Amino acid sequence: MPNPLVPSAVMKLSKAAERADRRGKVPFHPSFVRSLTDGTAPPLARLIKGGRGGEVRLKIYLCITMMATAKPYDMRQPPTPQTWARMLALPPSTGPRRITSNLKWLRDNGFIHLEPRPGNTPSIKLLSLEHPALPYVRASTQGRYLGIPIEFWTRGWILHLSATGIAVLFALLEAQGGHTSPRYLTKERRESCGFSHNTWTEARKELERHKILTVKRAPQGSDFDYHRLRNTHWINEGRLLDLPGSGYA
Repeated sequence: MPNPLVPSAVMKLSKAAERADRRGKVPFHPSFVRSLTDGTAPPLARLIKGGRGGEVRLKIYLCITMMATAKPYDMRQPPTPQTWARMLALPPSTGPRRITSNLKWLRDNGFIHLEPRPGNTPSIKLLSLEHPALPYVRASTQGRYLGIPIEFWTRGWILHLSATGIAVLFALLEAQGGHTSPRYLTKERRESCGFSHNTWTEARKELERHKILTVKRAPQGSDFDYHRLRNTHWINEGRLLDLPGSGYA
């Protein structure tokens, strides 16, 4: 059954993007999606760990990243827990409490800093995920980055997709960056994202239902083993520019 809170939430997300003066794509570091060095779980995999709770903290963090656009990448007057809950289409009876607990999780796990403000909600500042003691640096200033269309927020995809669907969408877009044809993801590439086999499988089905992802069987390798067929993946970014639409799920 469709969530009746979604239309109002989409309007609030659109207004938040407008206030942040966001255009084009929101940049994320490749290291947000996959481990580039020592094989530890990357931030995205850490965010979605834990089921339902992971979905709320993931979506809060993605919204903060979208909304905090200028140095020092902070929100001095962030939404109240009640407003966050409405922005993420959470029930008013439980949403604010879930928002508060997940903001604390993000703080305790080095994603954000919360600065107390007497009589007000704490201000929020993004932290460097690789070096929390250092200032946050915008991904687009450091070479290759993962760009997520602003319509992911303003069209409501962040509300319609599950945490695992969002995580695998980000992973596939990161792998697809700069390429013009469907990609085969090696075992090493998959493992660097830190997702379980079930996460990949369930998210793939979800993204295919929404017509965001196309998966095909294609030969891989040299002329000597051309008969080896493997799955290739292609994210249709144009689909993210549209409204999710009930006919796609």
